[in-house]
Amino acid sequence: MFSLKELEQSTELVHQHILPTPQYNWPQLCQETECDVWVKHENHTPTTAFKVRGGIALLNHLNSQAQKPQGIISATVGNHGQSLAYAGQKVGMPVTIVVPEGNNEDQNRAIKGFGANLVIFGQDFEAARQHSLQLQREYGYQAIAPFERELVLGVASYALEFFSAVQDLDTVYVPVGMGSGICGLIKTRDLLGLKTKIVGVVSEGAPTFALSFAAGRVIPTDSVNTIADGVATRSPIQAAFDIIKAGAERIVKVSDDEIASAMYQYYQKTHNLAEPAAAAPLAALTKEKPQMKGKKVGLILTGGNIDFARLVKYVTPFC
Repeated sequence: MFSLKELEQSTELVHQHILPTPQYNWPQLCQETECDVWVKHENHTPTTAFKVRGGIALLNHLNSQAQKPQGIISATVGNHGQSLAYAGQKVGMPVTIVVPEGNNEDQNRAIKGFGANLVIFGQDFEAARQHSLQLQREYGYQAIAPFERELVLGVASYALEFFSAVQDLDTVYVPVGMGSGICGLIKTRDLLGLKTKIVGVVSEGAPTFALSFAAGRVIPTDSVNTIADGVATRSPIQAAFDIIKAGAERIVKVSDDEIASAMYQYYQKTHNLAEPAAAAPLAALTKEKPQMKGKKVGLILTGGNIDFARLVKYVTPFC
């Protein structure tokens, strides 16, 4: 998908816009999991999520073309839209983001705050996506999918930071939504010649990647039902699935209760806010504690975008 030189160049580009995020070894998490745990804090970016890296790489790539697009358009329920809005503002390219009705108002305000044109349409993401394609034809903008080479290349910069800062990781747990995060980890690990195992994490209410990984082929689902918007995927993109099938160790399913408990653990033990998808890796490690005991483990805390009302609702039972 890309070379080590391309990854290093992309990482330098990303660092022109955002600082490398920290990775911390939290003593209470180590005690709780009985592992040597390192958390990569992608909740410390300007959009509070890892996806901003991909937006920076993609928009700079598009902006450098001889015939650059007049603008871009995409559908999202949150972090992907913030990423494109942030990067579009940096390069001066118009961005339109379509979100479904009832979308997180915090996310909507953030997308608009970064200068994007926000369109609200439809009952779910698929309806918003279809409307974005209609608007793309009307506006003459370039449609942006949630999984593209330049997006993965930009996102992979966090993996290069993490593997460079923390040596000899046995396993890294990462949530799987549309696949850019886990694919960036897999490709970076392979380029660096490391033996680190990459474990994807999904919700029991959105099991398509787990089902597909077990079957060795894409198994779509008709619906999703999870508190974790970031992993609420009905069907994998083939290109992402091919990388995951070849390079992931396994895919772990966790329940919404396990996710909510992990959100509370992050707040209680590190005072970091983790959105549901971002807490899923800690939930998976906790679930696999017997087999992981004593190992050096990485957790990707992919983002902290959750509104206060939902946070209170989800974590209160565990307080």
